[in-house]
Amino acid sequence: MLVEKENPNRTEYLIEVPEGQHSDIRLDKYITSFVQNATRNKVQKAIKNGHVLVNGKLEKSSYVMQAGDKIEISLPKPPPPKAKPEEIPLDIVYEDDDLLIVNKDADMVVHPAFGNWTGTLVNGLLHHTEKNLSKADEETYRPGIVHRLDKDTSGLLVVAKTEHAHQKLAAQFAEKSVKRTYWAIVWGSPPAEGTIEGNVGRSPRDRKIMTVLDTGRGKKAVTHYKKLEEFDHLALLEIHLETGRTHQIRVHMQHEGYYVFGDPTYGGNSVRYGPNSGSRKSMFNNLFSILQRQALHAKTLGFIHPATDEPVSFDSTLPKDFKHVLDTLRTNCKPK
Repeated sequence: MLVEKENPNRTEYLIEVPEGQHSDIRLDKYITSFVQNATRNKVQKAIKNGHVLVNGKLEKSSYVMQAGDKIEISLPKPPPPKAKPEEIPLDIVYEDDDLLIVNKDADMVVHPAFGNWTGTLVNGLLHHTEKNLSKADEETYRPGIVHRLDKDTSGLLVVAKTEHAHQKLAAQFAEKSVKRTYWAIVWGSPPAEGTIEGNVGRSPRDRKIMTVLDTGRGKKAVTHYKKLEEFDHLALLEIHLETGRTHQIRVHMQHEGYYVFGDPTYGGNSVRYGPNSGSRKSMFNNLFSILQRQALHAKTLGFIHPATDEPVSFDSTLPKDFKHVLDTLRTNCKPK
C-alpha cells in the first residue's frame, strides 16, 4: 500500500509491504514499481543519499523486501523552471479577448510538469498570446489552463485569457455543465449505447496506471457512450463524460473489454478480437505503426461564454492518424 503525503517542499511517500507478498524483491525495484515517474537510477540515488528509510533505518538498494516492511521516502523538491514562451505551431479554432479554443495535437503535454518543462501547450500559448493568459494557475505552471487532456489524446481545449473568464469557466466544469463529446475507436462489439460506472483510482499493483476500484476506493466515475459505426470486431463510439477522472475513458473501456484502439497503456495496441493472421494481421500492424497512441479525440466542446453569457459550441476535425485508421476500417472491416 502506498500513501502520498502533502508537503510543499518535499515529496513524501509511505509504502507498507503486505503480508505474504513481494518476497525476494530488491528495495530499489520495489519502489520503482510503485512510485509514479520513478526510474531505477533515480531510486538508487535517493537510497544512497539517505532519502529512504526501511523500518526507520537506512538500507542499501539490494535490501530484500520482507512482508510488513515500512518504507519512508522523503525527496526534496527542486525548484521547477518558469514556463517560457516557445514558438510552437498551434491549431487555434477560435479566439477572442477572453478565451481561445485550441485543437491539441497528440503527443503534446498540456502544461509543464516533471519531465516536460518545455514543448508543452502552455509554452506555445505563452508565445501565441504574448503572455496574455489567466494567471489563476500560474504558480502551478498552468496559466490559462482550465481543463486538460492526456498527452496522447487529441482534441479541443478551452483556455482562459482573463481571470474573470477562468473563474467562470472553472465553475462550469465544477458544475458539470460543460458539454464535451469524445470519439474513440474501440475493440469489441459494444451495444448501441450504454453507461459504465466504476470508481477510478491508481492501481495498487502499478501506481503508474489507473484502474477500476471497489466501492469506497478511488473516485466516482461515470461514462456514457453511443455507437456511431460498427466494424468487424471494432466500433466507433461517441462518448460523454459525467465525471472527469484521469484516464477515465481508457480505464472504463478496458474494464468492459472494449479496449481503446492503439492504447499501449491499457491493452489496445494488439489485436484483441478476430483473426490475427494473413492480410488482417498485416493491416493492423500497419495501423498500429501509423497511430502509435490511443484512438481517442475530444471532438466537441460547448459552454456558456464567460463574457456574453451566451451558449457557444465548437467542433473539430479528426487528426490525420485517427482519420486514417477510421477510413481503413470503413474500407476493409465491414461488419459481417
